[in-house]
Amino acid sequence: MKKIALSIVVISSSLYGGFVYAGEMGSTIESNKWTGFYFGGNIGGSWADPSINVKTVNTFIDPAISENGRTTVPASVIASSGIIPLHSSGAVGGIQLGYNYQIATKYLAGFDADIQAIDSHHQSSLTQVAPRIGGTPNTVTVNLAVSQRANYIGTVRGRLGMLLPKYNSFLAYFTGGLAYGGIQSSTSINGGETPITNTTNFTGSGSFSTIRTGYVVGGGLEKFVASKWSAKIEYLYYDLGATNYSNGELNSYGHNTGILRYTNSSSSSIRFNGNIVRVGLSFHFA
Repeated sequence: MKKIALSIVVISSSLYGGFVYAGEMGSTIESNKWTGFYFGGNIGGSWADPSINVKTVNTFIDPAISENGRTTVPASVIASSGIIPLHSSGAVGGIQLGYNYQIATKYLAGFDADIQAIDSHHQSSLTQVAPRIGGTPNTVTVNLAVSQRANYIGTVRGRLGMLLPKYNSFLAYFTGGLAYGGIQSSTSINGGETPITNTTNFTGSGSFSTIRTGYVVGGGLEKFVASKWSAKIEYLYYDLGATNYSNGELNSYGHNTGILRYTNSSSSSIRFNGNIVRVGLSFHFA
């Protein structure tokens, strides 16, 4: 019985060693395919949780306004300011190209460039009511409506990875570099004293649309699935920085006189960052 058990152990060890050796040989042969240029496509999803910070300050008060009327001004500033959270998610899809160079059979260095459209757009609103402290028992009510959008995201990145022969020649890699994208944001403000006694409503709006640059980092797994084809799954975090834009002047005029009573200036700030998870398929020209 002991001899049989010992024989099974020896045979199993020999078979296991043979499989490992064959796997390593196959992996070495397969890994030689990594060096060279490649081109392909990708598809996946993106999500982000930005906030738009609306800040309003008073810049003018008519000296003729009574002390009672002046209590409207701080209430209008408070009601016209706020941090409005947004949540955006959507599909992404695009193309990538790059170059790999295998180092010492186990390591890989290269670059990757890609661009993809993003279906990422979200709107949100916030209604705020601020009382007039020390004045008549009126309030200032303001509706803040905001939106943000990313139209496309592109990256130019370096890649550093390691081939894992015991796991069917997976390439595990880290990546990072430049990110760029077309982004938009807008804010609209509508408010006034409620009920209206000696003032009219005020409005303001602002928007921002441009191409921004920033950075991107991430990582992934990739493997050859055919002679010249590799498949990957990848995660990227991008940050295109923060921006500020003006929402104009919020002018309040006397309800009966039409005279400018006070002016508030408003601005919005937002950071454009987010996450991407995608799968890709690439053809290798080696």
